[in-house]
Amino acid sequence: MSAAPVVAGKYPKRNNNCMADIILGIESSCDDTSAAVIKDGYLLSNVLASQDVHKAYGGVIPELASRAHQVNIVPVVSEAITRAGISPEDITAIAFTRGPGLLGSLLVGTSFAKGLAMSLGKPLVEVNHLQGHILANFIKQYDGDNRQPEFPYLCLLVSGGNSQIVRVDSPLEYEILGQTIDDAVGEAFDKCSKMMGLGYPGGPVVDRLAKEGDPLKYKFSKPHIPGLDYSFSGIKTSLLYFVRDQMAIDPEFMEKNKADICASFQKALIDILMDKLIKAAKQTGIKQITIGGGVSANSGLRARIEEEGRKRGWTTFLPEFKFTTDNAAMIAIAGWFHYMNGERASLDVAPVSRLAEF
Repeated sequence: MSAAPVVAGKYPKRNNNCMADIILGIESSCDDTSAAVIKDGYLLSNVLASQDVHKAYGGVIPELASRAHQVNIVPVVSEAITRAGISPEDITAIAFTRGPGLLGSLLVGTSFAKGLAMSLGKPLVEVNHLQGHILANFIKQYDGDNRQPEFPYLCLLVSGGNSQIVRVDSPLEYEILGQTIDDAVGEAFDKCSKMMGLGYPGGPVVDRLAKEGDPLKYKFSKPHIPGLDYSFSGIKTSLLYFVRDQMAIDPEFMEKNKADICASFQKALIDILMDKLIKAAKQTGIKQITIGGGVSANSGLRARIEEEGRKRGWTTFLPEFKFTTDNAAMIAIAGWFHYMNGERASLDVAPVSRLAEF
């Protein structure tokens, strides 16, 4: 997604032609339907409808997800507008997730945003879903302390589909310093949970059990990837073989030791993430560090980020838990930055499952 650059370290200037800029954000990239309203950067509402149907399948079923979005989109957007205390006519622009994500799910959100924009005569603003995660720390709340990172900063972007270290020079200027060459860290958490029969989504379950286990009990092989790139396919295989071999000796091994397995596996994943983040911070000299994406809710990772921050003199920023998973507040704030930068999307814009750039 191309974007006109904003001067590094500066915020877009206010649109002087209106009293307040109110952005309606719509998010439908995967299995959560969400709508949010932001007024001049401050959050007025953030409504989310989740889809429990996927738990029975151990993962998101795209066709079921798109059908659920069709059911949820109207009441979710209506509730977001109502909670914000505004009327649809008060909206300045409508921001929506164009991608990346599940094409059928994205199509529901994109189509609804276009239809609403046409009916209200309001402009559209397209948003890269990953950019929303990166900018989640800029969501201001009337009852919050509203700390925000200074530019440039590093963002460890970790989710079920992405594992990246991103240098952020302004709200709309990014450079990917490193990324996974195979699987994302969120997939590794889900694989661990599925293999152990713990349910879906796997990340929260593994995190909960890890709190009860010994992270030093077992060792898992870690990849040796040059530079700042990641790899998580090998450690998943290491876990699989380890459990298989142990259960050949004791069929009840996994049940007896599931907390220790989760704690040790989680520690290994966090070690991999942190080793490259520390390396990136040293190479760039940047000490403003943030995290984003669904895995940023992991308690072990959050604690480790803060621990390394104290040790290395970083200033760290952790998004609130409600802004770690997919939500429309992050789409609205990213859309606000794009809108203030003068960017608009045409009514013939189409969703895309993959985006080559931010």
